[in-house]
Order: sequence, then structure tokens, then C-alpha cells
Amino acid sequence: MSNDFLNPVTTQTWSNGRHLMRCVKVIQETWDVRTFCFMAEQPVLFFFKPGQFVTLELEIDGQPIMRSYTIASSPSVPYSFSITIKRVPGGKVSNWLHDNLQEGQELAVHGPVGLFNAMDFPAEKVLYLSGGVGITPVMSMARWFFDTNGNVDMVFVHSARSPKDIIYHRELEHMASRISNFNLHIICEKFGLGEPWAGYRGYLNQKMLELIAPDFMEREVFCCGPTPYMSAIKHLLEKNGFDMARYHEESFGATPPEVRAEVKELAAEAADAPPVPLADQHQVAFAATGKSIRIDPGETVHTAAAKLGLHIPKACGMGICGTCKVMKTAGEVSMEHNGGITDEDIAEGYILSCCSVPQNDVTIDY
Repeated sequence: MSNDFLNPVTTQTWSNGRHLMRCVKVIQETWDVRTFCFMAEQPVLFFFKPGQFVTLELEIDGQPIMRSYTIASSPSVPYSFSITIKRVPGGKVSNWLHDNLQEGQELAVHGPVGLFNAMDFPAEKVLYLSGGVGITPVMSMARWFFDTNGNVDMVFVHSARSPKDIIYHRELEHMASRISNFNLHIICEKFGLGEPWAGYRGYLNQKMLELIAPDFMEREVFCCGPTPYMSAIKHLLEKNGFDMARYHEESFGATPPEVRAEVKELAAEAADAPPVPLADQHQVAFAATGKSIRIDPGETVHTAAAKLGLHIPKACGMGICGTCKVMKTAGEVSMEHNGGITDEDIAEGYILSCCSVPQNDVTIDY
């Protein structure tokens, strides 16, 4: 009889970078929300900070596309991770994933990264506020403390459109029934015929919050949801004089319209501006391809690459997702990122090209 099954499994620990993953399970959470579970061929211990996210590398209609999603599972379940995705009307990537991603398929995943997480802001009392599919990062946090018997007083408030849209409903109720330090409140905007609902109705407001968490001013707040939802929560907290250093939100998402408008305005101004003197420009050299270009002050390494026809993968453009990471071998840059790169990577010489502005001539290994 073989003793092979007694041999220890060779595992590696997850680190920020590109990894090939296999989809091992697809779960229908609600009528328009699915969870996709992933594992690696060689076992990997998927440790990350609950609340962080990954970026999927996809090819849709022959075009490479990067899209980031929060990890919904907890690192307390170490050999797999999952993301939960809502089908969005007209959503190119979400619809493609719902229609095409099946068990057994492989795809490249970048990550994990993100400043919005439970580890970097430890607190004895927390308030989780979520709207719609924004539940995923706070669910990861709650699952972590539930699984590890964390001594954390959690109030979990979720807003959904209707009872049939409540993601993880049974699991949330199970968690609330098992431990006394998980206080669950679900708010439904509306409910239809045949949908009995005895919980809170409408939108989260001051009176509702005072009923749900009378001590909300003393709690660390983690918020994720549609932009209008997060704006309303911030306004409510600020009105009460809440210490906003204790408010954390998942800022991942599409570029806001006002930012897009500002970019257009700046582009129009740039078109009318006189050319920048050659002495004030900086050279960006790409060593692997032997190409180089001079760029104006304020332009990024990613812009330099694009002008040369070099495609550095990019998903967010805000220094969040980490997909545009490249090695800088010479020169200095000013990098204003949002958690998409670790201190260890920076120490080794890596930069995020989307948010790195050369301060002098630089050389990139690309």
C-alpha cells in the first residue's frame, strides 16, 4: 500500500503579482449575482488582508481587459479565494463573466492589494455599512473575525434593493445566530408582492442608524457601495461630527464623471499651451525594447509607454490595482499610489507606471 497520501503538501504563500488560477466553483447568490471560487494548480495559501482585491486579466472580443474585484472570502479559508460579481446592464466584463466563466477555466489574476482592509485599522468596535454588491469587502472582514473568534464587536448593516437582492442572506443570518458579537441589520429599499419583509425599509438615515447602532460615534466605520450611497453615509457622519479618520471606504470603481470632466478640461488647456522647452522635459527609456521618449513635466511613465506604442497592462489608472507595476532601474519618480504596491516592491525598485511621474531621466525594464 502506498504512503504517498501521507507526504506533506508543498505549498507557497500568495504574494502580489501575476498568478494563473483555475475556477473551481460557481455559486448563484441571487438572481443577478454570482460567486466565482478559484484555486491554483499547485496549492497556494491565499493569505491577504480582508477587504483587499484582485485584478482579473481577461480577453473579451479579442481585446485584453483588466478588471478589479474585491475578494469576498476570508483568508481563514486558505486554499481558495472567491469574488462575487453582479451582472450589470450593459456591463461588458460582468456580463461576460456571468455568461462565460465556468468551472475548470483558467485565467491570470493579479494581486492581492488594497488599503481598505481590516488589518491596517484594528478596532474593538466596528460598523460595517454596505449597499448592493459593495457587501463583498466587509463580508470578507466579518467572515475573518467570525472564523477566527475575533474579539471584535461588529454591527453589520446592509442595504439591498429588495429581499430577493440580499447577497449572502442565509450566511449572514447564520453568523448572527452563532455569535453575540455580530449584530445584523438589513434594510430593503422596496419589496414586491409575495415578498414578505419585516425588517427596515427605505434608505439608511439618521434615526435608523441611531436605532441600529446608538454608539456609532464610537465605532470604526467601513463603508462600501455605490458612490451615492457612500456620499450619503459620509454626509451623515460629518453632520454628526464623526472623526473621519475612523471612516474608511472602498474607493475602487469607475472614474467619477467630475474627474473625467476635469481631465477633458486639462487636455483642452494643454492643447492651447505653448510647447515645453526641451531642457524641462525628462527622458523615459524602456531598456527591454530599446525605445525612449522625452515627456513633459507631470506626465507619467505609463503615458510615455503609450506614446511609444508600448502596452503596459492597466486597470484602474489610480494606483489601486497594481497591474501596471514595472521595474525602474535608474532615475527618480514621484509616485502617488493608493495601495496598489507594497513597501517591499518599492524597496526592490518597482513602481506603478500609471501614477509615477519622472523627476529626472529614468530607465524602465520593459
